[in-house]
Amino acid sequence: MVGSSFRVMVIGGGIGGLCLAQGLKKAGVPVSVFERDQTPTSRLQGYRIHVSPRGASALRECLPEGLWSAFEASCGRAPHSFRFLTHRMQELLRVATPGDAPGGRHYSASRARLRQALLEGLDGILHFDRAFSRYEEEPDGPIRAFFDDGRTAEGNVLVGADGGKSRVRNQFLPGAQRVDTGIRAIGGKVILTDEVRSKLPPALLESPALVRAPGGRAMFLAVQEIGGPDGSVLEGDAALRFEDESSYLMWALSARGDRSGFPSTHGEMSDEELRAFALRACSGWHPGFSAMIQSSDPASLSVIAVRTSVPVSPWPTGRITLIGDAIHSMTPYRGIGGNVALRDAALLSHNLIAAHRAEIPLPLAIRDYESAMLDYGFRAVRSSLRAAEQAHTTGALAFRLGNLAFRALNAIPPLKARILRQVDAD
Repeated sequence: MVGSSFRVMVIGGGIGGLCLAQGLKKAGVPVSVFERDQTPTSRLQGYRIHVSPRGASALRECLPEGLWSAFEASCGRAPHSFRFLTHRMQELLRVATPGDAPGGRHYSASRARLRQALLEGLDGILHFDRAFSRYEEEPDGPIRAFFDDGRTAEGNVLVGADGGKSRVRNQFLPGAQRVDTGIRAIGGKVILTDEVRSKLPPALLESPALVRAPGGRAMFLAVQEIGGPDGSVLEGDAALRFEDESSYLMWALSARGDRSGFPSTHGEMSDEELRAFALRACSGWHPGFSAMIQSSDPASLSVIAVRTSVPVSPWPTGRITLIGDAIHSMTPYRGIGGNVALRDAALLSHNLIAAHRAEIPLPLAIRDYESAMLDYGFRAVRSSLRAAEQAHTTGALAFRLGNLAFRALNAIPPLKARILRQVDAD
């Protein structure tokens, strides 16, 4: 299937969908992306994302060289370790995560900067304010996508990249489930001015950390250092002026169970009420955590109900498929969801390019992608769910035993090295 008759429609302009579009565009494959947001800045995209060696390899495969160089130059200093702390800010475990590992480099990226790089050069390809509603497929004809505003589009391949609440998945795989884990989180962002830095304990400004606290509570925190006085990166054709120019500390406080009192949806509490709630939830913790929450930008506070996908069996391959959270949505507790979406995008891009060039039949290209994706994608889902459950141990005895286990692990370098190898594998 070669030429103008081959067109890929991507529903959703998140990390996975945009990466896929970049890879197809680079190879000359006709592609269109339809995004429900009205503008590129409709969503808050300001939090940090860890891009693993595997994720970086996938991203580099899809981006033009100039955009890859701009993204790489925009990243902050890669963390040299990941820590587990007590709520008293005592270190339980520190695992080395060198910036340059045997499998490649780890990147500490601003999600806003990654998104901006992925948006670059997609004029005429990316269409905003196009909320997908349904599709119709003719056996020997095109696939037609319908949008809420009455407009339609046609193509030969339809890719659902529209996130955990995917409308494409709901029609294509109506039995696929995404379930509530019972974990609720409040997240925030602290702009790191010199004054704010002076108020915070150094331990909060080091490498990323997961805080274990009694009562099934946990907190993730990480710093994103933004370099350059004006946010610009590189020169010439690859020059980009990035919109976020301030370093920041992100945090997410979470708990499990209805008795935690955490809100379930954004809007249940005002920004100030959310901050007050987070301060009460950290009562009795090291005072540095309260100082951090007090310093947070109220407009950055958000609420997340943590959900996870249930593994699905393979389905008959056709011309419709899914990537990223649209098929294997996972908890954020291993920080690998974005990397798996990038991996999806690179693999599917590679296969669709081969089909476009008539090197392999289109059904085989999609089946090969789906077979691999269902394997590694749902392994990541299970791994992420285990990490979420371990982070929210509710029993007092189990909590104490968990802390003892972390301290014991900290004293055994070979086991710590094994953890690092697993991180690199993701």
